[in-house]
Amino acid sequence: MNAALSVPESLRAALAGLLDGLPPKQAAQAVERLIATYRGRTPTDAPILRDRADVAAYAAYRMPATFAAVSAALDAFAEAVPGWTPGTHVDVGGGTGAATWAVSATWAGERAVTVLDWAEPALALGRELAAANPALREARWQRARIGTGLTLDSADLVTVSYVLGELTGDDRDALIDSAASAARAVVVIEPGTPDGYGRIIAARDRLVAAGFRIAAPCPHSAACPIVPGTDWCHFSARVSRSSLHRQVKGGSLAYEDEKFAYVAATRLPCAPAPARVVRKPQLRKGQVLLELCEREERLARTTVTKRHGDLYKAARDAAWGDIWPPHGA
Repeated sequence: MNAALSVPESLRAALAGLLDGLPPKQAAQAVERLIATYRGRTPTDAPILRDRADVAAYAAYRMPATFAAVSAALDAFAEAVPGWTPGTHVDVGGGTGAATWAVSATWAGERAVTVLDWAEPALALGRELAAANPALREARWQRARIGTGLTLDSADLVTVSYVLGELTGDDRDALIDSAASAARAVVVIEPGTPDGYGRIIAARDRLVAAGFRIAAPCPHSAACPIVPGTDWCHFSARVSRSSLHRQVKGGSLAYEDEKFAYVAATRLPCAPAPARVVRKPQLRKGQVLLELCEREERLARTTVTKRHGDLYKAARDAAWGDIWPPHGA
């Protein structure tokens, strides 16, 4: 899953255009301030993105990484529910619309799309960026308070990406319950931190209690086998760094790895992975060590050696987040 994910060129070009006329130093300072704010505690009635300069700088910096993480989660979901295409999509807390771009990249064609967010400048910029994507030109961008009191219209797919950390506990629960009541499929993405994983597990528990089946990343819908406080489940998506990334973070690498945690749940028939690679595979001489989450509701380590033939070749190509064994192996 940490193979580089291609951000649509139309989105890259649109994001680059946002910074025209904005001095690089000012853009970098805005991003640094916004990152610091996002790491704090922010009530839902105080939007973080206050004006167009804020939104433009943060979108140029964050949208490629958010797109990559959401795309990776959606790809895993689509693999578990083959042949299904959402006809309607609601993106809750969608801001400038990274998840809507990811959905249109995962499933071709047009669909009814609604983006809900409390920050009007983010919605306005999202609407502007969407003009570069034919599948999003008719999308609705609607201001709404996210949390208790939010009622969602029925939809095939509801996405909630990088939102739960900005909400109170009660608002998180209310949002997940509302999504479960409205959707046939719900995909939730959070930062790949212990706290982000904790929010994902809480959302996962509520979705299972509401009658959903887990399609990805878990091979089962039972309790997570990770002992609380000992570890956390997360994955990695590689994204090319923009010039703004390099200004803010420094360094010479042309890419960075976005760490994220997610759950994809559905009321549709689904075929979860028999097992999933939950750590970066360790290559040794003549062998590959894989850390797996298995259908038997357990974590396990397996060693694949040259004696396993084609399976060994598959293990050497395996990536963090992949299904194991791969299809056809």
